[in-house]
Order: sequence, then C-alpha cells, then structure tokens
Amino acid sequence: MRKITIDPVTRIEGHAKITIHLGDDGQVARTQFHVTQVRGFEKFTEGRPYYEMPGITARICGICPLSHLLASAKACDAIMAVRIPPVAALLREAIHCGQIVQSHALSFFHLSAPDLLLGMDSDPARRNILGLAEQHPALARDGIALRKFGQRVIERIAGERIHPSGIVPGGVAAPLAAAGRDAILQELPEAVAIARRTLELFKTILDGFRGEIEHFGRMPTMYAGLVDAAGALQLYDGQIRFKSATGGIVAQIDAARYNNYIGEASLADSYLKAPYFLPLGYPDGIYRVGPLARLNVADRCGTPAADIELGEFRQRCGAIAESSFHYHYARLIEIVYGLERLEALLNSPLILDRHVRAHAAVNALEGIGVAEAPRGILIHHYRVDERGAMKWANMIIATGHNNLALNRSIEQVSKHYVHGERMEEGMLNRVSAVVRAYDPCLSCSTHAGGLAPMRIQLVGADGAVLDELAAGA
Repeated sequence: MRKITIDPVTRIEGHAKITIHLGDDGQVARTQFHVTQVRGFEKFTEGRPYYEMPGITARICGICPLSHLLASAKACDAIMAVRIPPVAALLREAIHCGQIVQSHALSFFHLSAPDLLLGMDSDPARRNILGLAEQHPALARDGIALRKFGQRVIERIAGERIHPSGIVPGGVAAPLAAAGRDAILQELPEAVAIARRTLELFKTILDGFRGEIEHFGRMPTMYAGLVDAAGALQLYDGQIRFKSATGGIVAQIDAARYNNYIGEASLADSYLKAPYFLPLGYPDGIYRVGPLARLNVADRCGTPAADIELGEFRQRCGAIAESSFHYHYARLIEIVYGLERLEALLNSPLILDRHVRAHAAVNALEGIGVAEAPRGILIHHYRVDERGAMKWANMIIATGHNNLALNRSIEQVSKHYVHGERMEEGMLNRVSAVVRAYDPCLSCSTHAGGLAPMRIQLVGADGAVLDELAAGA
C-alpha cells in the first residue's frame, strides 16, 4: 500500500498533516488527519486561582483569545454565583461581535480567498495572500480593513486588541467611554459596505465550485449551535440546540447540562479529541459546529440584512446546507450579522452605564461557561476548592467538535479527487482546502489530560518499522 503525506497543511492556525493511503489499484483506501501538537492547558492550570483563568486561557491562542476570555469569565461568574450587570453582558457581546468579524475576515480573505479567487488549480507559488493582493488589490485591502475594524472594536471596549484585560470574572473591568462608542459607530458603515460587497462577490463565483460543493464534506450529520429561547442565532449566550441531518430539533439544553449530551473520544493518531453526541454514541454521534452549523440550527439570525441573506442562503443551499464548502458562505453572512448586532448593542441606552462588574468570593465549587467562538461552541468547565484554587478543568474547543466531520470530509475529498495513477497538485490542494473550509484553530484544541492512545514507532534507515509501542489504546 502506498501513501501520500500532506505535511504541513497550510493556511490554517496550528500544525497538522494528512496521510492518504492508496490501495493497489491506485485509489484512496483511507485517510488520516493528524493534529501533531499538544498544549495541555487543562493540566497546568490546576492549582491556580480561578480568577486568573480568563487571562491564562486567553493565551491558548492569539487568533481567538476573546472567545476563551468570554467562556472562561462565564465559568468564573458561575463559581462566584453572580449575575453580572446588564451593561457588562452588552459589552461582552459587543466585544464578541468584533471578534467574530475580525476572525471571519482573516479566514475568508487571507486563508481561503486564494483558493476561491485564484483557483484551486492555480500556481501554488502565487496561490497565497501576496498573489491575491496582486490580482485583486481592492479585495485584499478590504480584508485588511475589515479585520482592522474588528480588532479596533475589541481594543476600544476591552483595552487591547490581543489578550485584552477588560473581560473579568463578574463582568468587565471598565465602562465604555462615549468617545469609544462614537468612534466605532463612525467606522461601522464602511465595515458594513465591505461585508456586503464581499458577500455579493462570493455569490457570483459560487456556481464555479459545483464539484467542490458536491464533495467537500457533503454528508448527513447532526449540527449544534447556540440559540435563544425563540430559536434565533446567539453568539455570546443561549441554549445549545442539536439538529438532525434532516433539520429536526433533537435536543435544546441549558449549556450547564452539556456533559449529558456531549462525550469525548481519544483518537490513536491525533492529539485532538473527538466529541460526539452522547445519546448516539461514538462514532455515530457525529455533529458539526461553527458558522454552517449555526445557520442550520437557528430559525433566524435576528437582524434585518442577515435574515435576508439567510433566506437566500437557504434557497441556494437547502433548508439544511449539507456541504462543508458552504462554511465560507455562512461565514460571510455572520459578518453581516455581527456588524448589525454590534450597531444595535452600541445604540442601547444602557451601553455607557458605569456599573460594569459584580464582586463576590467562591460561592460554588463548579462553573461552566459556554460561548460561540468563531469556529463553533466553546466550553470551559472548572472545579475549584473552597479557597478558589483550580482542581480540574475541561475545555471542549470548537475545532474539536468538528474533528469527526473533518476526518470524514478529508476522506470524501480524497476519494473523489486523488488518483494514484495521475497525481496533480490541485488534487492535494483540494484536500487541504476542505480543512481550511472549517477554519480549524488547532493550537486551541489540544488540551486532553491523561493518557492519549498514541503509537510510537522505531523506523530503520530503510523505512521498515523495527518496533512499535501502543499506549492507551
């Protein structure tokens, strides 16, 4: 049996490789997605004061630190057993809108647009952000401007653009200044214009990717995302809704009950755990999260322009959009939603209120915080002792939820496009591109404590396996 290795998978956050095994007939027999790094935050935070957790866990990642700050702070709120001031909830959500915008802009413009606008089969030496800037300079400038806008939102409300100190247990550290609110509102129309013209451009090229739409992880799975009590899309707070592959609501639960519905499996060839829907078991309980899943599970977005776009999305892609290629489309709709929601929050009469933080000691020995990271549901679950020292942590990261779906998507793309008798670079690029559609954040995702089922091989100079140790299998 021959094998092809894609190492590293490029234009993603973190480190991964893909192994494609070919049968004697030259066709793909099986594939493996290996996440080759481990971070271990779940273990080395033990013993730290719970109130340090937002600042520590934000350092998991430089791309989505805000998501960890929010989920962690919400877990700490639960340990304190406080209801944060209403304005603090508004400010946290506004910061999160900035995070969604800047992260989705990075994914679309910088990581995936080279494939979408230059072509999957284009020259790999030019299929990157520099090549994109050369052929589509206005679009490249739009991508930079939109990401800058989102980061400025974070800076003006939370203090800093990266790893901000403004999100704390009990609320936020400081009220929003009128000048900061006004500056964001002044810059908002240009950000909205960029989002709208980018979405319109994407819709004009969509029909050129019918093959990718058909084979980029087009498969029946469940979906999971946060919604409010009326079924509208939520990013900061809400209940976890699970939908079936046909669109039926399987469960809608309070986030604190997640561990009754989500199990976690360890894989032999990856440091990334594989969550699954517990009532169906592993691996049948496969589900997807993130922009595509959120639009599939929500009844509506809840803002005017985003709801119009969601209606067109469903006309084009179906009531349940099954292809993982449509993550790109959903991501752009969520940018529109994030900007509309941000404007509504900043125009709230409460937004400049100065009572932004609740103070308390340890009133509960366990706390769970859940938010929608750009890539999907993010769960922080903590246990502490009576003094507030961390005894145990479990973090289920958005990319982890998608692990099973990612593996199946890679296999589907490989079996369709990769043929051993005529290898072409564009074939392998499509295998990497399906990973980029999910926009994985692998540094965020590998925190498993205990013994993972990993294999260690001793390989001779001729490539023969001399010895093998399988641990935890």
